[in-house]
Amino acid sequence: MATDHGQLTTDKGHSFSMKVAITGAAGLFGHGLVSAFAARHDVVPLTRAEADITNQDAVRGVLEKIRPDVVVHPAGSPDLDFCEANPAAGYAMNVHGTRFIVEAARELGAAVAYISTDAVFDGQKQTPYVESDPPHPTTVYGRTKWRAEQAVANLPHHWIFRVSVLFGPGKTNFVEKVLRKVAAREEPVVAADQMGSATYTLDAGQKIMEVVEGRRYGLYHLSNSGPCSRLELARHAAELAGLDASRVIGKPAEEMGRRARRLKYAVMEMRALKEAGFELPRSWQDALAHYVRSLALSAPTLMGA
Repeated sequence: MATDHGQLTTDKGHSFSMKVAITGAAGLFGHGLVSAFAARHDVVPLTRAEADITNQDAVRGVLEKIRPDVVVHPAGSPDLDFCEANPAAGYAMNVHGTRFIVEAARELGAAVAYISTDAVFDGQKQTPYVESDPPHPTTVYGRTKWRAEQAVANLPHHWIFRVSVLFGPGKTNFVEKVLRKVAAREEPVVAADQMGSATYTLDAGQKIMEVVEGRRYGLYHLSNSGPCSRLELARHAAELAGLDASRVIGKPAEEMGRRARRLKYAVMEMRALKEAGFELPRSWQDALAHYVRSLALSAPTLMGA
């Protein structure tokens, strides 16, 4: 997979560089992935305008032109309620779109790093999910991501990263929405009974790059360290921003009127990262503090200033 797009010297003394195509570059995770990989590699960001993943010819054409070593693929529909209401569209983006990426990558000899989700599980465990736990998705979204994982796993060189509750720069996200409402003296309602993991996109992008550079293929759970509920995440963000955290109202998920069922327990253990010798990401509290500070610098009115 090594190319002549420049040289990179790693800590282990190996010199290499990669040409990396990143789908969904205008999305929340796409922004974090581009930021991470662009620091050391030749990155080609692909938005829907450059590569509509539901169009097989378009996917093949753009990847043939780029000829990447690696395709990092977060693109698709991340909206659980949209997929539940529009299953055909969800399958077109998440399943067929991923298959088109996989087929084109196979023809070019490129590896694929696919971004999946904790929604491939059913939320019935009471201890953290590990990579060897069998998926049992209960929503259309979860089923589309599990089907996409299976397509990616057919490639000889692939990575699958399951992430959860993304926050970070580049696009409005759960944390920013909560802070904007609290700063406006509104009372955002957040699920009080959803326990899982939270993922800072910049940290996750960096860790994915490390795993890809190490050629440690396989399935990984990835988030910032430590479990948290949605309510805990939201209130801690408000506290960090100097806002009134009591304005964030907790409510059972089933009473929030959402179409797709949410998992009550989706904590993921990062066993594969540990076994592969990678350092785990910092705690979600430290990552959240970093993110909230960055918001205060870029949009001080968001912090109630």
